[in-house]
Amino acid sequence: MGSIRTRLGRARRAAVHRIAVPLRARLLRSVFLPLRGRRSARVLYAAVLDGQTMNLHAELPAAARAADGAELLLGRGRSPHRSPARVHTDRSGRVLVDAAVLLGAGTGGVPVRTGATRLRLSVRTGRRTRSYPLLLVEGPHTYRGTTRPMAASPISGDRYRIGRSLTGSARLRHAPARPGAEVVDVHIEHARIDVRLRLVGLPAEDPWCEFVASGRRIPCALTETEPGVWRAEAPLAGMYPLSGRREHWDVLLHSGERRPHRVARLLHDLSDPQRVLAMRPVVVAPRKDALMSVEPRYTPAGNLRFTCRRVEETA
Repeated sequence: MGSIRTRLGRARRAAVHRIAVPLRARLLRSVFLPLRGRRSARVLYAAVLDGQTMNLHAELPAAARAADGAELLLGRGRSPHRSPARVHTDRSGRVLVDAAVLLGAGTGGVPVRTGATRLRLSVRTGRRTRSYPLLLVEGPHTYRGTTRPMAASPISGDRYRIGRSLTGSARLRHAPARPGAEVVDVHIEHARIDVRLRLVGLPAEDPWCEFVASGRRIPCALTETEPGVWRAEAPLAGMYPLSGRREHWDVLLHSGERRPHRVARLLHDLSDPQRVLAMRPVVVAPRKDALMSVEPRYTPAGNLRFTCRRVEETA
């Protein structure tokens, strides 16, 4: 019953989204753009492509066409963070501003509070300085292909995206990292599987791993090989299929009293990690007179999985 309610709730939200988004875009173009266009800088492009660097491209209003300098302001109050921006004129005479800002204290960038952060441009014309809000009319760009913008920082896992207020003002939205275990490396040797991983968004409270198949579990201790990187080793002999059918092994991380997390590739820019990150199967002899094929791969959700099947020897 709960799953049915969840699906109905998602369907209702999707229906509201399909109606609200075009309506909001028309409202911005017909009402707020004419009202605010002369007093705002219009955003032509804004995105966080690599998960931690905000790129901004905007057009200044006619009142600022003589501008000779600009800064991007992040935050409210008297002491917002100031980042340098470049002012230039294109062939059609538009005065444009470009800025790139590294985000997140953990990456050596600008510390950003959780939630929405106000964005403005401080424009200098001679000795005069004026602040302009950034008007975001167009919605986010749709990316198609094998890659897309990073949904989270590859270092901290924090999530940044460009949003807008009800009246169209650009906002930088920040959410903390989702807890998880990120794959660093995978090695298959003759007798064992070696998985390197790091914890994202959760502390290391006596962490340990287990390889899990249908009805079978192999607990594994974790060893910290370098700061923040842990290694789990599983014996291949324990993963040999008990029947003629192949078996799928997932890797779970346990830390403290929290629920286990699947070890996965979470911090990437791939649209289809299962296809792009495909790995070749390896044939090993985990037991005497027994061959086994081990295929490491990623599920459509990015979870790490090992498919094991028996290999019959031929004459």
